[in-house]
Amino acid sequence: MDNVTTSVAADALFALLRPERLTAVVDVGANPVDGDPPYKSLLQKGLCRVVGFEPQPEALAALKARKSEYETYLPFVIGDGSAKTLHVCASDGMTSLLRPDAAILHHLGGFEFWGRVVKEMPVTTRCLDDVSEIETLDFLKIDVQGSELPIFRNATRLLGTAVAIQTEVSFVCLYEDQPVFGMVDLALRELGFIPHAIVGTKRGMISPMVGAKPDSALNQLLEADVIYVRDFTKAELMTSEQLKHLALIAHHCYRSYDLAMNCIHRLQERSAAAPDAVTQYMNLLRARS
Repeated sequence: MDNVTTSVAADALFALLRPERLTAVVDVGANPVDGDPPYKSLLQKGLCRVVGFEPQPEALAALKARKSEYETYLPFVIGDGSAKTLHVCASDGMTSLLRPDAAILHHLGGFEFWGRVVKEMPVTTRCLDDVSEIETLDFLKIDVQGSELPIFRNATRLLGTAVAIQTEVSFVCLYEDQPVFGMVDLALRELGFIPHAIVGTKRGMISPMVGAKPDSALNQLLEADVIYVRDFTKAELMTSEQLKHLALIAHHCYRSYDLAMNCIHRLQERSAAAPDAVTQYMNLLRARS
């Protein structure tokens, strides 16, 4: 049962929901340049399995060196299956299949340096749906600096059963031919997802003003991580297993206790959870406070 027994003993919500397996997480762009991944709590508790992708050799080696038994990291470049060029930038966080747009970066303090291409690497991308190491997908975390849209369009099989996506979106396009936020939003809505939360908003300082620190910013929005979830207003379209994993992700990754409660309520209505599952969850929350 995929370490389910151990997980049940370790986590009260997992014990309440009793999913058939651990939550399946896929991380495209796994190098943690912006800090801990959102699924850290699930991973620490042994409640998920992670398949991560990181094409930069040093970052991949670091991930492998500290990984747990629940993590697998692969060097594949995820995309649309075609040959591409990986633009390695002075800042790891700006390395992308897209070329940085020098005309735009010129207007944002520091970005001309961070987005300077130091090496170009020919790569063959793989469609997420074609990666045999991924058996199923519940939660996709993706940060690929502007290449998200073709990845979504070539992962419709896996995303057809996924319940949550954390994706970076752009308000000012830092790369040439980069899809804007609205295009990504429409694509995910077509796949049955709706926006749930915005986290990690990034702002930039408009040149020629300079701040006390190179990354100082005022109000200009650049990027943000947006959490999309399977449309919970159409819960009848979700299986009970999907509802269970959405509840676990909402609770452990984002403290979205209302969303978790909604899922548990739906499961209780289906007799797919204990008759008093909602009450048990409320008691669990009270015990945490």
